[in-house]
Amino acid sequence: MEKIASFTIDHNKLLPGIYVSRRDIFKDVVITTFDVRITRPNLEPVINTAELHAIEHIAATYLRNHPVWNNKTVYFGPMGCRTGVYAIFEGELTSRDVVPILKEMFNFIAKYEGEIPGASAKDCGNFYDMNLPMAKYIAQKFLSEVLNNLKEENLIYPKN
Repeated sequence: MEKIASFTIDHNKLLPGIYVSRRDIFKDVVITTFDVRITRPNLEPVINTAELHAIEHIAATYLRNHPVWNNKTVYFGPMGCRTGVYAIFEGELTSRDVVPILKEMFNFIAKYEGEIPGASAKDCGNFYDMNLPMAKYIAQKFLSEVLNNLKEENLIYPKN
């Protein structure tokens, strides 16, 4: 089998950031998949499932209720390697195009109080596996260390 495009990125050089992973055309609509890399692969600890799960629930709910991005959001969910998330939006977008909404969303997560949306047995298949305090910590760390200090190397995949 041929490697898929995301497996051709040298993860040893990949920094936390926002990267265009791929663009696809569905019927006549372009959708852009973003690699939102929260931790540095193979160097930093991965994100535990409980906090990643909480981030997923809060972020997906936030995006789907956003007055501008609600109809542009196709998907938001965790990477299997637990170093980040995928965000898929309608449109032929660049990393810079989504920085404002991702800053807004991670700021929302960092300050979130209350019940995690969908955190019940009726709404989720693993609702016990969520950690809001750590989700807030990770969101704030990503904001402070990456999103508020973006450089080109945080927006464009490294050359192999």
